[in-house]
Amino acid sequence: MRVLLIEDDDNLRNTLIKRFEEVGYVVDAADNGEDGLYKGQEYPADVAVVDLGLPRISGMEVIQTLRKDGIEFPIIVLTARGSWQDKVMGLDAGADDYLVKPFHFPELLARVNALVRRSSGNTTPEISCGGLSMNMSTQEVTVQGTALDLTSYEYKVLEYLLHHQNEVISKTILTEHIYHQDYDRDSNVIEVFVGRLRKKMAAIDPESKYIETLRGRGYRMRSKD
Repeated sequence: MRVLLIEDDDNLRNTLIKRFEEVGYVVDAADNGEDGLYKGQEYPADVAVVDLGLPRISGMEVIQTLRKDGIEFPIIVLTARGSWQDKVMGLDAGADDYLVKPFHFPELLARVNALVRRSSGNTTPEISCGGLSMNMSTQEVTVQGTALDLTSYEYKVLEYLLHHQNEVISKTILTEHIYHQDYDRDSNVIEVFVGRLRKKMAAIDPESKYIETLRGRGYRMRSKD
């Protein structure tokens, strides 16, 4: 999953980048509202974390502009302003949640994960597709109750497909959501990851085909026939 982080405090921004990457997120970061707005408009994201007190363009204006542009990924506001009026203003601008500074990263991560789940129609940390199940809190994946041993990129591919069940997902979209923007990406690597996932799942449940290939279009996660 890909998170857009707009935070002007260097220490906090660098700490959050490190912590998000440690749990598997790809991070696009900006230290001012102008650059953050550009990345929000031009880069794919699954969720955004936006500080309100930003230079050049305020976080409030960033959120308002993104929403006016029809960009719908969930947004959580970081703010040093604890009054209820400021919280209401952030939510009215188009944010989905807020967190008051100082905060603990596990709480921010839990809120970010919850927003990602809700945006794909899930209300619990566990996502299922037929006999396939993923717990996003523990990052455990099972097929028919048997654990799958996945690499970090195999997990990222599977996570994105599970969040977008019944949608056709191109290799380009998958690469955009699991790699950093400046990574020298080869979409053929996605085929390798999908092939590995299929083999690992088939070893447990030979009759199931969870990931469907649509020639020239991409992949679709589907339940067991």
